[in-house]
Amino acid sequence: MPLVISHRDNNTQRIAALDERAEALKLRRGMGIADARAMHPSIDVVEADPEADRRLLEGLADWCDRYTPLVAIDAEDGLFLDVTGCTHLFGGERAMQDEILTRFFQQGFDVRAGLASTPGAAWAAARFHGDRIVAGGEEEALLAPLPLSALRIEPETRTGLESVGLRTAGAVMAAPRAPLARRFGATLLLRLDQALGRLDEAVSPRLPVAPLSVERHLAEPVMLTDDIERLVSRLAIALKTDLERRGEGARTLALLLFRVDGAVSRIAVGTSRPMREPRLIQRLFHERLTAMEQSIDAGFGFDLVRLSVLSVAAFDMVQTDLTGEAADDDADIALFADRVRARLGEAAVLKPVVVESHLPERAVKTVPFAEAPQRRAAATGRAVAPRTAPPMTIYPPERPVRLFRSPEPIEVPATEIPEGPPMNFRWRRALYRVARAEGPERIAAEWWRQLPGEEEAPTRDYYRIEDSEGRRYWLYRQGLYSSAPQAAPPRWFMHGVFA
Repeated sequence: MPLVISHRDNNTQRIAALDERAEALKLRRGMGIADARAMHPSIDVVEADPEADRRLLEGLADWCDRYTPLVAIDAEDGLFLDVTGCTHLFGGERAMQDEILTRFFQQGFDVRAGLASTPGAAWAAARFHGDRIVAGGEEEALLAPLPLSALRIEPETRTGLESVGLRTAGAVMAAPRAPLARRFGATLLLRLDQALGRLDEAVSPRLPVAPLSVERHLAEPVMLTDDIERLVSRLAIALKTDLERRGEGARTLALLLFRVDGAVSRIAVGTSRPMREPRLIQRLFHERLTAMEQSIDAGFGFDLVRLSVLSVAAFDMVQTDLTGEAADDDADIALFADRVRARLGEAAVLKPVVVESHLPERAVKTVPFAEAPQRRAAATGRAVAPRTAPPMTIYPPERPVRLFRSPEPIEVPATEIPEGPPMNFRWRRALYRVARAEGPERIAAEWWRQLPGEEEAPTRDYYRIEDSEGRRYWLYRQGLYSSAPQAAPPRWFMHGVFA
């Protein structure tokens, strides 16, 4: 049964796409569905799903990464592959194009391809010839007999050109350029020059191109996780040589598994420090593969495995001691954090970072471990002359071991003096008697961060309190006492506890 895909255009259902059997019935794109049904009532009409089409096209673009990392999506039904420097890996241009067409056909797709030295000529060859390789310098001969749509211009421009008798690309190339630019705009000549190679046209890849990649084509597809991990180890060994030559280490790595039926699995891991040791890279992917084992569908197996470095950083060499071990105390912690993050996600390991703020709740924030600044060891073992000591050492005020995320309100029935510490307080329904107190430490609001018209936050007076059983707390009084009759009394809060 002929198949027609419909879409809504100005409150009218029109044909968006159709198969060969529907084309044989003289149906065409843009025709109204009502007219098509009147001509052939037996046609099968399916509503278009642009989102599903986009996902399918992106999946096909992922699969084409096996031929070149420079893959771009063209409109709703096309792909651009920049295969410059890649064709020899597949036996030449013709062998590469035949392999692509054959593999797509085996997956159930009817694909047309064209290969040329310019994207515009390749686009026209694919859509108007189906399977043609255009040699350099033959772009004009290719385009001359083709209709105006081969130039990738807007429908309004095509209509205007046809109204003055220019119905083919060759007719436009033979016409004077200046009148064409004045009447139809510079885009027409831009598209023409790009197709003929007079102006360069860059293909913007949909994904960032990895600076380093190694891959392994497999004669027999693999399906087991153990086999994939062994391949990762071998690829990491090959990758280490290039990283050493560049003096860099990997910060983000991606493992691409190309399935024989076209699906692609991408597995990425991040490192908190530059890394190039194959054994450590294999450990990270072991954790990631273990976490994703249920979600990775091997299908009939993977026939291509690629390990890519997405981001790099300078690799600082660390001096080793007489036992051959590096004197880097943080290396084991960083590796442990990387393995946990690979297994449980980036937010599984957080690290506190000091922030410039005198407010306790703003002085420290937690960030993902990989984003936290790392301590660096001294690059050389030379002795450094000590700096002149400052005339006076200022110690920071004592802070509690545990600081609450949000201060908890407490009840203070009485104080020794209006501005003094409490004599006892009630917190979480329990009464505590104060034995000793230190303070106050006054902390005012950060007025320079207030928005215009925003009410200024009250001043806080902090006290270090010890109760009758020796437990120590950090609490504060919010606001100041006032003699005004309408003034609200200060409020007390518990902000942390000491060890």
